[in-house]
Amino acid sequence: MVDWSQIVQQHGPLVWTTVYRLLRHDADAADCFQRTFLSALMLSRTQTIRNWPGLLQRLGTARALESLRHRLRQTQRLRPLFVEVAMSSHTSEPDQAAAISELSDHLREALAQLDARQAQVFCLICLDDLSYTETADQLGLTVNHVGVLLNRARLGLRERLRGHDPAIVRRSEGGEP
Repeated sequence: MVDWSQIVQQHGPLVWTTVYRLLRHDADAADCFQRTFLSALMLSRTQTIRNWPGLLQRLGTARALESLRHRLRQTQRLRPLFVEVAMSSHTSEPDQAAAISELSDHLREALAQLDARQAQVFCLICLDDLSYTETADQLGLTVNHVGVLLNRARLGLRERLRGHDPAIVRRSEGGEP
């Protein structure tokens, strides 16, 4: 029998960090946190879980990406009248903080538009700092397939973010990089 209070206590911070890093919204992250553990509960009823942190991180990433996709669809439908810009505490210049915040928002939007498997691989490797091997083990893929998916994700993100990179805009206008 699985001791869920111990699993939540032991792995809850990992799940929260994983989902909040993508969502940057407390209520959405809390909902995603709960859905992650609910998904883990359903899986544990049908199979033995050998790697709880790996499973929970993978499920958390998948649920966060689902939330991002849902948020993107809602945003495109509603077209909000204002944009909330969060200031970064690591940046002393307000314009720099605004640019970083805006680019982060564009990255989240671009991740939501990627193929689900590509986005998941990108998040596990680039945001959660897992190795190719760890990612392959978690997703049941070969290391080579993980590399292919990561490359496709990077190409897709580069294309989607091209218009949001000030250096690229300056180069296209003939200015200095």
